[in-house]
Amino acid sequence: MPTSTHDRPTGAGRHTPLANGHGTHAGHTAHAGHGDHAAVFRDRFWLTLVLAVPVVVFSGMFQELLGYTAVFPGSWLISPVLGTVIFFYGGWPFLAGAVTELRSRRPGMMLLIGMAITVAFAASLATSIGWFDVEVWWELALLIAIMLLGHWLEMRAVGQASGALAALAALLPDEADLVVGEGTRTVKVADLTVGDVVLVRSGGRVPADGTVVAGAAELDESMITGESRLVPRGAGDRVVAGTVATDSAVRVRVDALGEDTTLAGIQRLVAEAQGSRSRAQALADRAAALLFYVAVAAATVTAVTWSLLGQPADAVVLSVTVLIIACPHALGLAIPLVTAISTSLSARSGILVKDRLALERMRGVDAVLFDKTGTLTRGEHRVTGVAAVGDDADRLLRIAGAAEADSEHPVARAIVAAARERGELPAASGFRSMTGRGVEALVEGRRVAVGGPGLLRDLDLDVPEALTGRVGRWQDRGASVLYVVRAGKIVGALALEDEVRPESREAVDALHDREVRVAMITGDARQVAEAVAADLGIDEVFAEVLPADKASAVAELQRRGYTVAMVGDGVNDAPALARADVGIAIGADTDVAVESAGIVLASSDPRGLVSVARLSRASYRKMLQNLWWAAGYNILAIPLAGGALAWAGLVLPMAVGAALMSLSTVVVALNAQLLRRTDLAPRAAA
Repeated sequence: MPTSTHDRPTGAGRHTPLANGHGTHAGHTAHAGHGDHAAVFRDRFWLTLVLAVPVVVFSGMFQELLGYTAVFPGSWLISPVLGTVIFFYGGWPFLAGAVTELRSRRPGMMLLIGMAITVAFAASLATSIGWFDVEVWWELALLIAIMLLGHWLEMRAVGQASGALAALAALLPDEADLVVGEGTRTVKVADLTVGDVVLVRSGGRVPADGTVVAGAAELDESMITGESRLVPRGAGDRVVAGTVATDSAVRVRVDALGEDTTLAGIQRLVAEAQGSRSRAQALADRAAALLFYVAVAAATVTAVTWSLLGQPADAVVLSVTVLIIACPHALGLAIPLVTAISTSLSARSGILVKDRLALERMRGVDAVLFDKTGTLTRGEHRVTGVAAVGDDADRLLRIAGAAEADSEHPVARAIVAAARERGELPAASGFRSMTGRGVEALVEGRRVAVGGPGLLRDLDLDVPEALTGRVGRWQDRGASVLYVVRAGKIVGALALEDEVRPESREAVDALHDREVRVAMITGDARQVAEAVAADLGIDEVFAEVLPADKASAVAELQRRGYTVAMVGDGVNDAPALARADVGIAIGADTDVAVESAGIVLASSDPRGLVSVARLSRASYRKMLQNLWWAAGYNILAIPLAGGALAWAGLVLPMAVGAALMSLSTVVVALNAQLLRRTDLAPRAAA
């Protein structure tokens, strides 16, 4: 029989501290301040442990168990006095939490723990003054010590998991070198204003979003985009606060400060993600709330049953054990810890989760619709073909580059960049832009014009037979064709196309490996779209689609039974991003696209989509594992704690119950930590 009129080891439960009133399981979603909470529980644990030692040593039952005697005048007061101190000092977070839960009418684990230690304290106090015969001072002391230890470990785990915001904040330097006249002056970053020019030295961090006005450097932007490769930035390029100039100094004009910076925006997205709730979290919350009533009912049945059996001491001890062991702490921690770790992990990889439900739905996506321009392609022209009539192709390209050198048009910049890769450009003068037709300039003493079909019509020229074959093939795949005219004759042609990102093929192949249908949508002509689709192996193309109709394409896929993820980067993608089951903004600089998406990829690498799917499946798997463990533990432990197997001599002492409850939470926490092993780095398909 589970009798003990003296002391019986106890069970423990634990939850969040009460300093900010989140004593219920729901409070786990508010991660701010967990580092302070951990310190509070650490300090209370160590002092409680020190006080618990004499309580245990001078316990009558403990002396009987180990066969020693420690008695002197007044020694009987040690356990009651120190036990009372432990109850009020060590147990205060739980007692205060119980009051908070009662006031908010949201009973939870703090109330269960508060009830358990209060019953144990009342029974021991009544015994000490001769009103009862169930002294459990030493068990009460160990119970509170174990629960404080459990809370301390939990706060450390949650604090580490939710460190994404602190890590982002640490990216900003405290000071900046403000350019003043010919020199610099060190100032606080908070004292900078828009328009200031700052010097970012080699190895230094950019203090604010801005534009490079002098110098060039390779910047490490991995902390923002998750991409490990260095990015060259020069005059006119935009740089982001928190990134590092790795090889030389640059001067940056400040364009945005504080809450207006990209880094601050990322911090807001991370905070939203840690605060948003998933379906699994809602299920866990309902189960944890229900478990309170199950625990109270089980404890009541236990107390009544053992009292009717003539075992009032066991009625108190076992009912307290039930209350402790049934604390739904593991259940309350199962989801928030996974959420915190996955959010931190994704933020470091350039994946910003705005909506937990979007991440949760990503595991079930079986169709992905990519916007073409800026997503699968760079949205920038590149010279993809050069054909010369009786001349060297490299020389033809350099002549065209010289004629275009003074133009600011994006197509001109693409031609000039390609030409410079082939050698030094000839000298040019007399540049003239011909609106809608092209440009012309004097190159090496001869007039050279570069333009499209409109230029040929103006000059009344026909495409030479030597070029028709190449030009026809270029046009068939949707390339833009420009002709080079020198001294009134067509001497060659250039093909320019929107450059396909080298990572796009890997992204499409990886999605195919996961049996996901890949579609592409664009406003470009069908021949252009089909050419890109054929190059990448895309399954379906929506071409010549107006921006307002992109959402209709998403709806069409959904009508066919697909769960659709839409990936886009611009304002005109916003309706489709909102319509999709999962909206993903990739490399988005537009607030509208970001607001419409549930997930934001900081980089422009489409392989990040595969990383999102990988994270979705891994985090959901951990949530389910934790829920099953937490629920299964309670299903088995509550009857055992109530003495259901007492007939077989198997009874859980209070302290063992406390240890088991703590162990269940540790198992959940450790299992969630395994999520950190998920590799989110973009990689090629197998």
